[in-house]
Amino acid sequence: MSETVLSETVAEGVRRITMNRPDRRNALDRASYRALIDALAEAEAASDIRAIVLTGAGGCFTSGNDIKDFAAAGAAIPRVAIDFLEAISTARKPIVAAVEGFAVGIGTTMLLHCDLAFAGRGASFRLPFVTLGLCPEGGSSYLMPLVAGPKKAAELLMLGEAFDAQAALEAGLLNAVTEEGEALGIATRKAAALAALPPESIALTKALLKRGGAAAVAETIATEARHFGERLVSAEAQAAFAAFLGRR
Repeated sequence: MSETVLSETVAEGVRRITMNRPDRRNALDRASYRALIDALAEAEAASDIRAIVLTGAGGCFTSGNDIKDFAAAGAAIPRVAIDFLEAISTARKPIVAAVEGFAVGIGTTMLLHCDLAFAGRGASFRLPFVTLGLCPEGGSSYLMPLVAGPKKAAELLMLGEAFDAQAALEAGLLNAVTEEGEALGIATRKAAALAALPPESIALTKALLKRGGAAAVAETIATEARHFGERLVSAEAQAAFAAFLGRR
């Protein structure tokens, strides 16, 4: 497994997948996306793995796409990011997210595809797509209104302002807010509890929960991806990227 993503069995039936670029606040570049896809596929295929914990190294979940890699990659980043989102949205085994620190952009939208999610009190969330001259991704324009309501979804996706863990809980992105530093422990215990249950029953329950919206989610991910790719090369996005990189 790539060093940008770590994958290890941490309890009976539980695989932990860790985004591991702490020097970049676990920003996701092309290599990271490919490694995440591979780690998910491996966990899905392993007969002894029944639940997955998704987290980030160094007290940070992920600061989102690596803008430097993103700006230089053209259409390559959206495709590999979409491949990851398709993988996480269609995973058969339960996924439990443990969030500390920053969860920016895809770091927030991927939570919409996790079955359970827990965050430390100090976690910070943001969906800065419009700020970067882009548009929503990961099925968020469909799923966010469902979990947060249309007005809150518009606020989060259009204004792109940062919000805290309590606001994320109220918006339906989390199951609970933990004390700072405790999200991973709680997420691992919940994953172990899931892993101890009858696996076929768990898989069927997850499939039934997702059945009603599965086609709409897949269609929305594809539609958003097309617009996202177009926005990526727009003058607005290129100016936003240049401004962001110039501040670093």
